[in-house]
Amino acid sequence: MSKPETGAIGDGFGRDLAVYIRAGYPIINIISSEEDRALEVIEEIRKDHTLWKQPRTLFIWTISRGFVDINGEPATKDKTILPEQALMFMAKYDQAAIFLFKDFHPYLKDGQHKNASLIVRMVRDLVGSQKNQSKTMIWVSPMLQIPQELEKEVTVLDLPLPGENEYRRILTGYIDQYKDNPRVMIDLDEEGIDGMVKACQGLTLCEAENALAKAIVSRGRLDSQDIKTILAEKEQIIRKSGILEYTATVDNFGTVGGLGNLKLWLKQRNRAFSQKARDFGLPHPRGVMLVGVPGCGKSLCAKAVAAEWQKPLLKFDLGRVFGSLVGESEERMRKALKTAEEVAPAILWIDELEKGLSGAGGSVGDGGVGARVFGNLLTWMEEKTKPVFVVATANDITSLPPELLRKGRMDEIFFVDLPTPQERAEILMIHLFRRRRDHAQFDIARVVHATEGFNGAELEEIVISAMYEAFSETGKEMTTDHLSKAASEIVPLSQSRHHDIEALRQWAKANCRPAAEQPGKTGEKSDSLTERRTRLLDL
Repeated sequence: MSKPETGAIGDGFGRDLAVYIRAGYPIINIISSEEDRALEVIEEIRKDHTLWKQPRTLFIWTISRGFVDINGEPATKDKTILPEQALMFMAKYDQAAIFLFKDFHPYLKDGQHKNASLIVRMVRDLVGSQKNQSKTMIWVSPMLQIPQELEKEVTVLDLPLPGENEYRRILTGYIDQYKDNPRVMIDLDEEGIDGMVKACQGLTLCEAENALAKAIVSRGRLDSQDIKTILAEKEQIIRKSGILEYTATVDNFGTVGGLGNLKLWLKQRNRAFSQKARDFGLPHPRGVMLVGVPGCGKSLCAKAVAAEWQKPLLKFDLGRVFGSLVGESEERMRKALKTAEEVAPAILWIDELEKGLSGAGGSVGDGGVGARVFGNLLTWMEEKTKPVFVVATANDITSLPPELLRKGRMDEIFFVDLPTPQERAEILMIHLFRRRRDHAQFDIARVVHATEGFNGAELEEIVISAMYEAFSETGKEMTTDHLSKAASEIVPLSQSRHHDIEALRQWAKANCRPAAEQPGKTGEKSDSLTERRTRLLDL
């Protein structure tokens, strides 16, 4: 297995862990599913004799084998399989040592282990005695589960995922292994290697190794196309979270009609993910909120950003966060945000944010859970350092807490209004083209005139309804008359909810930037139909 890179772990996680051990912290809980990587860091610290006045022995415990040494041999003739036996051995051991417990958390919780109360008591008894004996207990587990009695005694550390050097080491190892194999074709230049290394970010070493091995076995080659295989492994990580949803998307900005100001702003932010932007002094883009009329393309924009930026799109359903058990909601929120950071750079899409935060103000029934979960989200949005770009959409701004709208959590708030005549023409052409129809065969101006106040979703429905009508008339092709008839049968949202939309527009004038180009102002030029066709054909 590859050793942890010095920059990412040796100078960060490893340094902190060494400081805690030397300072006599009694219990350190390392949160990670990568036991082998954690063990390597601990062993490197233990072998650094410049850190210790006296050498420390390393004991490794599992419920299957009891205590063993670094070579996997039994560490003592005493029985140490049971947690109680292991703690008794630790209490009797009178020399400097590090005791590493793997998956110790189930034995500390009532209901999972019959002697949990006894084990918690034994751990508490050990805490006072081991400080003067240079003994440290380290737990490695994939989840945070600490009994309340031990909260003051346990220090929690997260083992960071591998860095680029570790992924590169694995990839170059495979290249060296198969370069002379006639059954495997290696076709990777330096740019291709960089692309695959970046795609691996967010995977454990084991997951990265599995993804690369799968690519070689399934295709008999290793090239830039295997980035899709690696991204599929990321999709598995997201699915396992149970809260985030990996959303595949093929829609780019070419499939979004209008919204020139928003598209230009987003294209500028895409460049800010590069190392050149870091060297220039720019931080990673934080996110954008899209507020506006339902059906006007807010969700489509979120998908288009991910496709345009070639980054995974994670849909975050806030409703899935809330659980029935005490502390479950907070843990789910923590897990979801950590998963998003693990697969970064990524787009985190929170659709209809106002519905997910409906309980953010707290209520008598939930004991303040909604407020705490919302607070965790706000804190993360403001303090996150990983390149996770948040795209939040909302239809009803009256339900949004004011603290969410201030600068520092989102880079900008855009208002997505009903499409202008020019934008309606673009949207109609897009939907006609996607259904293999030439817009030149239709009187687009006539349809635009008949669809005043229609949103994007309603314009798409016009095209679909017209196609149904034409299809029902055997032997006839769709015409402008079919489109006009379909338009006359739809009551647009701008009529049925006129007062709500006007109120939203008044609020947006003082609080948002317009997503569409404003008359008389310079903005991004809309793609020509030829350009739009070319981009759609590439999908």
